[in-house]
Amino acid sequence: MASEDIEDIRRVLAICFRDGETLGALDIERIISFDMEWVSPGEAEKVVQALIGKGWLTGEEGSLTPTVSLSGVQSPLGWFPRPSRLLHPVHPEQQQPHSNTKESQPAPKATTPITSNASLHVSDSLDPRAKLTQRLAKFISKSSEISLDEVERRAKRKQQALGYVSTWMCLALVAREQNLSMKEITDALATR
Repeated sequence: MASEDIEDIRRVLAICFRDGETLGALDIERIISFDMEWVSPGEAEKVVQALIGKGWLTGEEGSLTPTVSLSGVQSPLGWFPRPSRLLHPVHPEQQQPHSNTKESQPAPKATTPITSNASLHVSDSLDPRAKLTQRLAKFISKSSEISLDEVERRAKRKQQALGYVSTWMCLALVAREQNLSMKEITDALATR
């Protein structure tokens, strides 16, 4: 149970600190309440204070950083933490590297591929659907009579807004916005 508690908090921190930069307490509260909708805005302040109190976050209120390594943290599609795990976090348990050690350096690298467009294609390469993205973009462009550049621009905006989402999923969302037949899109993305 404690390992699940720890993994939930590590996932939350990986999502919040995906850019690898320090965040203020208000920024973290905004992410977990308004952006991710995991807790209410009133609870978000309690969550941040609890994470600071238990040793998950360190620094001044305006520049907090995680005290644990976030390398290799993955969140399944549709995952969300239990609010009770955020409001009453466990201690990090021997995962507190010092801020100047080599172990704390990989954290930005582990989270950067989620938002970096160039790196996103690398992480997508593990997904067989990633090979179909260019063809899917052309299909959407032709079917919706929108330029290919505009389709790609819209998909990139969705990718930046959603963070943890693959390129092909963003293209499917663009297709849905254009009222294209999702049956054709899902058939095109089917891996055999």
